[in-house]
Amino acid sequence: MSEYYAAIEAGGTKFNCALMNSNREIIELTRIATTTPQETISQVLAFYRPLQALYKIKSLGLASFGPMDLNANSGNYGGIAKTPKPSWSYTPLSQKLNAELGLPVFFDTDVNGAILAEYLWGKAQNSKVAVYVTIGTGVGGGIIVNGHILNGLHHPEMGHMLLPTKEDNNGHCPFHGNCLEGLAAGPSIQKTWQEKAENLADDHPAWQQQVDHIAAFCHNLIVTLGPEKIILGGGVLQKPGLLEKIAPQCEEKLNQYLTLPQTLDEIIVAPSLGDKSGLYGALALAMGHGSHQINC
Repeated sequence: MSEYYAAIEAGGTKFNCALMNSNREIIELTRIATTTPQETISQVLAFYRPLQALYKIKSLGLASFGPMDLNANSGNYGGIAKTPKPSWSYTPLSQKLNAELGLPVFFDTDVNGAILAEYLWGKAQNSKVAVYVTIGTGVGGGIIVNGHILNGLHHPEMGHMLLPTKEDNNGHCPFHGNCLEGLAAGPSIQKTWQEKAENLADDHPAWQQQVDHIAAFCHNLIVTLGPEKIILGGGVLQKPGLLEKIAPQCEEKLNQYLTLPQTLDEIIVAPSLGDKSGLYGALALAMGHGSHQINC
């Protein structure tokens, strides 16, 4: 018999909330706008409480936007840390869900959940080292090493890796300027070119700059981590033809320094789970594949 799990992909724009079974089938699904913590969490609870009367839900998996507090010794363990998302800083999200629903809550960041799902069921299967990166409103990344999500002093913040740029192309990150998020995220493209990315022509120079930035980022990942897969997702990567240009540019930057057992276009790939990587990641966490949890 299938077991049932609550799975939440908590994003800065919306919460995708699902009831899923161990066969990865979605039984019920709703999308809740991310407004204030009180309003959003209340709607999440209103979705799950009737389902608890119909199904024996084993646990809840939460793959959340961050930063998240993953320090087990912290009083905000499982909560949102300081974030630019209005009113969400220090929201005890996991604790609240645990207390209100009476379910064990297994949690991590949305991108850590996504790389876990891709490792279990997608492009990163059988990889010793794999990376998942989403480039959209912001830039986030998760790393899996020998089957374990990599978290040290904090969860990876690869979007804030500094990149070389021309002096006349300063980035827009309020903290670091020329980091990947400050150069390649959707809002940064708009600030640089005074136009939304989706409105830019196919031959606009912005797209070659995107290729250069993302290829430099992939170069840094390859020489640092040696990943067998770099999985690139997010809204910016939906631009037709963009992903295919990154591997050749990265190869040029590596300049024959490494002899790799795979070609770069086999390493730098799109997600195989599409826009459900985060939701499947929440399911993977609920099924006990992560390392962070709050029990009743």
